[in-house]
Amino acid sequence: MAIITLTTDFGDKDHFVGAIKGTILNNLPDVDIVDISHQVSPFHIQECAYILKNAYQYFPKGTVHLIGVDSELSPENEHIVVQADGHFFVGANNGVMSLIASETIPDKIIELNIPQTSSSSFAELHIFVPAACHIARGGKLEVIGRPFDSLKVLKEFQPRVADGGNTIIGNVIYIDNYGNVVTNIQKVLFEAYRNGRDFEIIARTNTIKAIHESYNGIINFSLDRGQRKGAGDALALFNSAGFVELAIYKSDLNSVGGASTLLGLNYRDTITINFL
Repeated sequence: MAIITLTTDFGDKDHFVGAIKGTILNNLPDVDIVDISHQVSPFHIQECAYILKNAYQYFPKGTVHLIGVDSELSPENEHIVVQADGHFFVGANNGVMSLIASETIPDKIIELNIPQTSSSSFAELHIFVPAACHIARGGKLEVIGRPFDSLKVLKEFQPRVADGGNTIIGNVIYIDNYGNVVTNIQKVLFEAYRNGRDFEIIARTNTIKAIHESYNGIINFSLDRGQRKGAGDALALFNSAGFVELAIYKSDLNSVGGASTLLGLNYRDTITINFL
């Protein structure tokens, strides 16, 4: 069965997601439509790329991923399809594609050439859906577009190693639904420079001196409940995507807050790891 995923910044209030799904089903009644996320922050390219990059790899090869973020057509924002890592990504040439495919070379890129029958203000419906359905049917890319070689490249923030390998300086690249703060410091980089040393993670005025493999790694279950760390305490861990993440155990942004609010961290803020 063909699979088409949806990643957008549309939210759940408006008609946009329903219109896209209905049109896909009218074209492909047996397709499996999967929502990756519709809660991407408006026009936030890096956030969209982080979500999709860490989700698409769990889908079968041949899956078509429709991306609805900053999609309005312009001379500097072409509509394209990128075939990479056995998947197809349909969206705009706004930098999302380069971030998703940053660790793999695309097999093919085309610029879409589908006659418009309606206003281009809803490109996801009038352009991306026909393209996605064509690909999901097994159609060739050359039928819906022409070769394209001007992929807009956005580079992710890269952590910097300083002080002769004693310090790693990184940045916040994503804040999740719990307020957990994801940095661009990967576990492989951390371990390459640690060499068994103690360390401290500095996030504004906060210092954390341990990194766990899970959220409840902060809890010492051998202690009585009254002596343990637990809900409301700050921790660091290597998340499932392999990045250093800062969190508040069992946080809730809608009540007590999360790491982003309680530690005062926002997108692009600096996180420093000092090896001692």
